[in-house]
Amino acid sequence: MLKKETNVVILAAGKGTRMKSSCPKVLHILGGKTILEHVINIAKSVKPKKIILVYNNEEKEIKSKINDTSIHWVVQKEQKGTGDAILKASKNFSDNDDIIVLYGDMPYISIESIKKLFNSKKKSKISLLTAYTKNPNGYGRVLKKNGKVIKIIEELDANFREKKIKEVYSGTFIASGKDLKRWLNKINNKNIKKEFYATDIIHFANLEKSIIKTVQTLNYQEILGVNNKLQLSILEKIFQKKQINDLLLSGVTLKDPYHFILRGILKHGKNVEIDTGVILEGNIVLGNNVKIGAGSVIKNSFIDNQTEIKEYTVVENVKIGKKCIIGPFAHLRPNTILDNQIHIGNFVEIKDSTVKEKSKIKHLSYFGNAEIGSQVNVGAGSITCNYDGVNKFKTIIGDNVLIGASTQLIAPIKVTKNTTIAAGTTLIKDVNTPCLVYNSKEQKQKKNWIRPKKL
Repeated sequence: MLKKETNVVILAAGKGTRMKSSCPKVLHILGGKTILEHVINIAKSVKPKKIILVYNNEEKEIKSKINDTSIHWVVQKEQKGTGDAILKASKNFSDNDDIIVLYGDMPYISIESIKKLFNSKKKSKISLLTAYTKNPNGYGRVLKKNGKVIKIIEELDANFREKKIKEVYSGTFIASGKDLKRWLNKINNKNIKKEFYATDIIHFANLEKSIIKTVQTLNYQEILGVNNKLQLSILEKIFQKKQINDLLLSGVTLKDPYHFILRGILKHGKNVEIDTGVILEGNIVLGNNVKIGAGSVIKNSFIDNQTEIKEYTVVENVKIGKKCIIGPFAHLRPNTILDNQIHIGNFVEIKDSTVKEKSKIKHLSYFGNAEIGSQVNVGAGSITCNYDGVNKFKTIIGDNVLIGASTQLIAPIKVTKNTTIAAGTTLIKDVNTPCLVYNSKEQKQKKNWIRPKKL
């Protein structure tokens, strides 16, 4: 961890016009979280004294979306460059603080690299995080003379010889607050973009004969940023590949690793099997011997031991007990709790309901705002009519109730235990005594009827 006097500044004020989106660049989603959240989490992981985030006043959505009271927010009203942005942030740190600068669109900087940067600062006035790459296009180049850093040249201002340099600057550095403020006040905007480049502080540090160190990242991917949707897709692939590798090494069976997506955090037990085309989002917990069928989507849910989610099932904000069979083609919606040994079958939708152990809802049914007891058997096509167009009402079904096919339960309604409801019944009154419930129907036949013929 960093010493208590170290602050982290995150620059997130860029407009991101190349994203061609109404959404601010740093709020685009990467691996289930915004790009900026990844960077904030990196900053928090090293436990700095303070995190200072510079954002664009036009992008008020950033502050409302992140909504983190531990962050010190600084507005850069006019986009005058990274040097101006850090200068705005400097009002929030003291001369005795060490300052690490991160970028809000670079989500893969590792904790290890930040620690290396911090340790390097013990022997320098300023330490820079750099990387060697075969394709340095788009990055500032590290200019050295006799092995010593003399300046960083932005690509737009670099000549043909300078553009061949393979060591590139990530933009991340560490320096003391006192030195940084002094250097920032010396920079100007005499460049092609007419901006105040933070990279110019290296030139002034060199003029003072300051010791400037470079620290290489663990890999080139750490310095990858996001400027357009193509780069975002590349970073998403990198993220997914790491997730997949980690899961495989931890014992999860992915039957088709190239067609699996994890956009969040997965905690799992042993012998978990996940088939092709599965998408997991948010916080997911899978117990031992859980199987997820092809094409299923699981969001923010807990699934206990020995439960099987069959093909093309959607599960959102649900808790599922042990030894359940769900699907195929089922839809479990938010606030649904299933006990142990539940069977939910084809094209069944359940929302905001609880189902007790050993109950079965197997075919083409909908249950919303319901409490279903244990060992209940629901016939095909049965539904709760829980919504009157304004309000939603509850259905309570006792233990060991048998509900025949095509039954409609008009909520609010209660059905006591051990009741049998005949197929095709429309239930409009509470059933307080175990019995057979049915609606009288008369079957009629029309003699001498002729089926219509095609014209």
